[in-house]
Amino acid sequence: MAYKALYRTYRPSTFEEVAGQEHIVKTLKNALATRKLAHAYLFAGPRGTGKTTMAKLLAKALNCDEGIGCQCNECKNCKAIIDGTHPDVIELDAASNNGVDEIRELIDKVKYGTILGRYKVYIIDEVHMLSTGAFNALLKTLEEPPEHVIFILATTEPHKILPTILSRCQRYDFTKLSDEDIKSRLKSVLEKEDIAYNEDAIKIIVSLADGGMRDALSILDQVLAYSGNKLEVQDILDIFALESKEEKIGLLNSIINKNVSDVLARVNRYISMGTDIKRLTDDLLLILKDILIYQSSRNVDCLEILNQEEAASFFKHLDIDETLKMIDVIMGAQKDYKTVSSIIPLFEVTILKLVATKKDGTPNVAPAPVSEPVVEKPVAPQPKPEPKPEPKPEPKPVKQEELISLLDQPESEPEPVKEIVLSKNVITIKNTRKENSFDIGDDLMIDIMVISKKDIKNSLIDNWPNIKKLIGHPELGKAATMLVDGRPLVASQKILVVEYQFPNIAEKANLVENQEAIQNVIETVFNRKMFIYAVSRKDSVRWQQSYMNRLQIGKLPKADTVSIEFEGE
Repeated sequence: MAYKALYRTYRPSTFEEVAGQEHIVKTLKNALATRKLAHAYLFAGPRGTGKTTMAKLLAKALNCDEGIGCQCNECKNCKAIIDGTHPDVIELDAASNNGVDEIRELIDKVKYGTILGRYKVYIIDEVHMLSTGAFNALLKTLEEPPEHVIFILATTEPHKILPTILSRCQRYDFTKLSDEDIKSRLKSVLEKEDIAYNEDAIKIIVSLADGGMRDALSILDQVLAYSGNKLEVQDILDIFALESKEEKIGLLNSIINKNVSDVLARVNRYISMGTDIKRLTDDLLLILKDILIYQSSRNVDCLEILNQEEAASFFKHLDIDETLKMIDVIMGAQKDYKTVSSIIPLFEVTILKLVATKKDGTPNVAPAPVSEPVVEKPVAPQPKPEPKPEPKPEPKPVKQEELISLLDQPESEPEPVKEIVLSKNVITIKNTRKENSFDIGDDLMIDIMVISKKDIKNSLIDNWPNIKKLIGHPELGKAATMLVDGRPLVASQKILVVEYQFPNIAEKANLVENQEAIQNVIETVFNRKMFIYAVSRKDSVRWQQSYMNRLQIGKLPKADTVSIEFEGE
């Protein structure tokens, strides 16, 4: 049986199961109980808040065999509506059927009686997409439809609907769901699916969903496909290129302490790892908001991100005025993100603005006069990311002394540059060269993702900064510089896919002439012989979505049917 997405599996089947929208549920139930039914309804609100679901529930309550207002889900009418096969409940997508002809055809059928139920219900989704001519054709019928016909119009943009249409409908405004409603539904789904979960992971999904239940369940679906039968914070951070709360707190502490070197090292890592910069900026603002709340009221119940201990830790180093100025800087950056071609330089400047602002809001003065000859210990040294990772333990694959000895050894005889070829579920890496660069298609990438190993990828990510130690190497320095700007996306025993923020760097890494040197860097640092393929962030997102789509319809190949062969092995 084909896999069914969670948001479809757990769609509410009665009014009582609807999360949020209590004002709408109560009004509709009272209208059904007193038989005060309108001939046309308009459901307006953000995506994923239950407009179409509520329309189907209303259609079910109008036609259930047990009586108006009931939703037994057992009678022929209820089952037909659930399956989408009820002849008297007609759904029309106005985004693709927005012309006058489609509406006139609908109007011609309105006059006919019902076939199975009491009422003929027309659900027109994204109704704002109808043309002006189509709206005008609908006007008369919408105002005076037959007694057995009810129209339900759904839209995310009610301001685009003609006032003459609006005046003929009862309007219900759907609001974004509260965090508690979404959290409660996610926990219910996880318990029904018998999946272990982490509370912090649920909070992150709720934040990403932005008030949409459908989005929350879709995100949960994607994370579970990646992580298996467990919901963990790190899996969500990996998929959506997010940073942990501890990392964001660490960044703010470095900014407050004016540790420029550490701040820039962190920013460089965010960029090289493809972190979602806009999301990071939003999260920094939320943390500062929590700090401001704690500074102003000591009310821990209103904290959204931080706990009391974390909020109190900032209290010693920030006052309210400085917190407000930092908030102003970040809010200014959020506004400017919409107008710049690249947000990365703006993000870097924003972070430096935060560092360079004193408590009174004025910029820091120079650490020492220009004429002063003493340069032995500058207060604000230029950032040098390379020495910063020194406190971290050496990577497991190669110890420091072993790495130095490897670098001192002469380069081994170069092997022929390899080319990757796909035949039926077999990935072959041949010792031939036919093209100037490698280009992997969708089918091959999906096969590589199927055979990927999460533990290998995590090991590479943990030790990726060690590649910097090869930047000064006479033979491998160029390839190391190219690799350090990327981040491991997918890894198996013999293939590594590296993600880059910018397409031009990925294209350069895929040149045949660079493959041998890149492979040698990976083998030197990680003691693994792997074929390396580079992708841009845009392609990465597209392939991950394709992977999810194939997973949901059961079209992914099985891992044991895909093999990798190196010619000459």
